Amino acid sequence: MAHRYRLTPTADQEAAMREHCAHARFVWNLAVEQQSWWRPGRGSAPGSAARMRQLAEARAAEPWLAAGPSSVQQQALRDFDKAMAAFFDKDNPAGRPRYRGKRGPQGFVIRDTKARRVSRNVGEVFVPKAGWIRFRWSRPLPEKLGMARVTLDRAGRWHVSFPAGQPPVSRKPARAAVGVDRGVATALVTSGGQHYRAPRVSKRDAQRYVALQRKRARQLKGSRRRERTRAAIARITARVAGRRKDWAEKISTRLVRDHDLIVFEKLNIRGMSAAPKPKPDPGNTGTFQPNRARAKAGLNKAILASAWGTLAERTEQKGAASGCTVTYVDPRFTSQQCHACGHTEQGNRDSQAVFRCLRCGHEDHADVNAAKNILARGLAITGVPAHTPGHGVRRPRKSARAAAGTTRSAA
Repeated sequence: MAHRYRLTPTADQEAAMREHCAHARFVWNLAVEQQSWWRPGRGSAPGSAARMRQLAEARAAEPWLAAGPSSVQQQALRDFDKAMAAFFDKDNPAGRPRYRGKRGPQGFVIRDTKARRVSRNVGEVFVPKAGWIRFRWSRPLPEKLGMARVTLDRAGRWHVSFPAGQPPVSRKPARAAVGVDRGVATALVTSGGQHYRAPRVSKRDAQRYVALQRKRARQLKGSRRRERTRAAIARITARVAGRRKDWAEKISTRLVRDHDLIVFEKLNIRGMSAAPKPKPDPGNTGTFQPNRARAKAGLNKAILASAWGTLAERTEQKGAASGCTVTYVDPRFTSQQCHACGHTEQGNRDSQAVFRCLRCGHEDHADVNAAKNILARGLAITGVPAHTPGHGVRRPRKSARAAAGTTRSAA
C-alpha cells in the first residue's frame, strides 16, 4: 500500500528525472543480463555485494553514469535483489525479472525523502539533481517518510508514491454478510440484489483509439510522429484504466463499510483469461484445427475489463485493516444450483439473467441466485448459522456440509 500523488515538474526537472529513469533502467538491465548468463555448472552469479562493487567501477569509468545520483542506481540493484528473492520464493508467484524498455513505464527510488507543504493543495518533494518538485496534495502524507518511488506511466504522467499502511475504513459492525458473484455482462452482483457494472470505454474513445491504431500502423517505426501517436493511444488507455481503478476502490470501500463478512468465488483469473492452446489436426501433419481464439480473445478482454482481481484484492486489504472478514469459496455449480431447494442442473439457468428451477419452480435473477449460493457456502465455512440452499422446501433438511457442497451429488 502506498500514497500516490501527481507530480507537476518543470521542463528541466522532467529532463533530470528522465535521466534518473535511464540510469536505473540501465543498471537493472545489466543485472538481468548477468543473471541470464548463469546456468548450472557455470558457477554462481554475482551477489549483491559484487554488483555494488561493479557499479562503483562502472561509475568511475562512465561519466554519463557518474553524473546521476549513486543512491538511485544502488536502489535499482536492491530492487533487483528483491525481485530475485521473490522469484525463488515458492509461495510467491512472481516471475523472473525481465529487461525494461524505454517505452514502457519508468521509475526510480529516492531515499531519505524530504517533503514539505506549500499550500492547501500543493506540496513539494526533493529529488536529487532535480530540486524541489511540486505535487498535488490530495491526501495527508504518511507519518514517517522513508523511501519514495517516482514513476512515469505510458501516458507521460509523473507520480510520487510514499509507502504507507492501509488505513481502516470508517465503519460500524453491522452483523451483515454478503455473497459476491463476478461476471462479464455485470461485473458484480451481490446476494442482496445490487448490480454493479464496471466502467467501459466510451464510444468516442473507442473510435479515436481505433483511428490512432490505424494511423500508427502507417507510420515509420522510430519516427517522432509515431511516438506522438503512441503517446495519444497511451493516454486513452490510462484514462480508462484510471476509471476502472477508481470504480474498484469505491465499490470495495462500500462492501467493507456495510458488511462484516464478504464471500467471493475463488476464481483462477489468469487461467480464465489465457489464450486457448493450438489444436493440431491429427489427419494433416503441420496443420491445426479451429480453436476459437478470436472469440476467446474477446472474452479475455471482457474479463480483464471487469477488474475482478483488483476488486477482490482491494476488498481483502481494506477488510484486513477494518475488521471485516473476506473469504473465498469454490465456485463450481453456483450458477446451476437452486438456492430454494438445492437442486443442481444445467437447465436451471434458462438464460444469462433468468434462473428457473426445474424441480421446485423457483425463479430469480441468475446472478443473484449464484451470489446467494456463494454466501451460503461462505457461512457454512465460517460456521455462522444461516439458511443454506434448500431452505423453505418441505423435504428432509440436508446437513450443512451437503448443502454447501460443490458437486452435483453433494448438492
